[in-house]
Amino acid sequence: MKRRSLLAGAGAVAAAPLIDVPQAHAGQTVSSRKVMTGAEVLAKDDWRALSGQKVGVISNPTGILPDFTHVVDTMHASGKVNIVAVFGPEHGFRGSAQAGGSEGDHVDPRTGIMVYDAYGANADKLVQLYTQSGVETVVFDIQDVGARFYTYIWTMFEAMLAAVRTGARFVVLDRPNPVGGYARGPMLKPGYTSGVGKKEIIQQHGMTVGELARMFNAEYLPLEPNGGRLQQLTVIEAKNWKRDQLYDDTGLTWVMPSPNMPTPDTALLYPGLCLFEATNMSEGRGTTRPFELIGAPYVDYKWAQALQTKNIPGVAFREAYFTPTISKNANVLCGGVQVQITDPHRVEAITAATHMIVEARKLYPEFTWRAETPPGRWIDLLTGSDRFRTMLLADATAEQIVAAWKSETDAWTARRAKDLLYKGAHR
Repeated sequence: MKRRSLLAGAGAVAAAPLIDVPQAHAGQTVSSRKVMTGAEVLAKDDWRALSGQKVGVISNPTGILPDFTHVVDTMHASGKVNIVAVFGPEHGFRGSAQAGGSEGDHVDPRTGIMVYDAYGANADKLVQLYTQSGVETVVFDIQDVGARFYTYIWTMFEAMLAAVRTGARFVVLDRPNPVGGYARGPMLKPGYTSGVGKKEIIQQHGMTVGELARMFNAEYLPLEPNGGRLQQLTVIEAKNWKRDQLYDDTGLTWVMPSPNMPTPDTALLYPGLCLFEATNMSEGRGTTRPFELIGAPYVDYKWAQALQTKNIPGVAFREAYFTPTISKNANVLCGGVQVQITDPHRVEAITAATHMIVEARKLYPEFTWRAETPPGRWIDLLTGSDRFRTMLLADATAEQIVAAWKSETDAWTARRAKDLLYKGAHR
């Protein structure tokens, strides 16, 4: 097969495979073959696309190859990639920091490469770091989990804007969206941007980071001060992934993208259950099942009992008791529920969370938003507007709240079509 240069042509986005991918054997369907990540595809081509360049890598512990070595370690050991800098997102490059934390600037003891703290860094700061380190090509390789408020995609956005301003190439080593290609939930509205949602995208966007990079480059970067389109954006596609596949369908090994994302089931529930961060309930941080165990000291068996009557697709609710070791209600016994996944392909986490919040408010006068000023601001930022909160306070049903954003989800699904790279069932 004739290879095509990954970085050929200004504004080019690579679509052709770098290497020949074996055809399925008799009796083996394409969907049953193991998915290859963009990192694996590039490694199989001996990192050729990065040869002769000063490379900066944005990654975390998820940036692994099939033998579990990290892409940075493998690139460095090969002697064929000149890595002049690594940029660590939230939780850090090696993943040693908790939520809202980072590892700071330091020299990586394994490779001797300078690691810069990129958590919360805006494009102006990253421009300084690119210039200081002499980066010519920026490589992004992080496993996202498909929710607007998961901060890695916004690290990528700021890194892309910095690349526009410095003229650096930008390469995304793509990985599957672990919750599949379906789009769900409300749209972020103007006035509600923050570090957990910098641009107008849907709560569960159903895109890979490579697809988002294409959208950012086409729609959002040109609107930024001193912005524009990247001189060269290259997405190294994951191979064999279909939009209707969840992470457990891929044959890939799960590596925690953050300390409170231990399993693919956690990721499947996170786009909805993260809304409990905005309440005075524990979202399970400080337990072995974050975003699956939800509760508070005032909750009893009635919540699980009420939720079990709702017949929410893909999930069931088990009465549960737990004591978080960190975060809200730390070291206090909480009653609540464990959300049990009964059919992963039918899970709609935002719908489930909406029912949970509506029922909790009905049952418990103690249920409220977490302490902040103004009250309820965090739920507004997570859902993208004040609509969820105001409808809830007006005693709307869960069905009414979910129906309120259907047109937004439909519009997003149509709008994103031009940026999609992978086929398969999607809606």
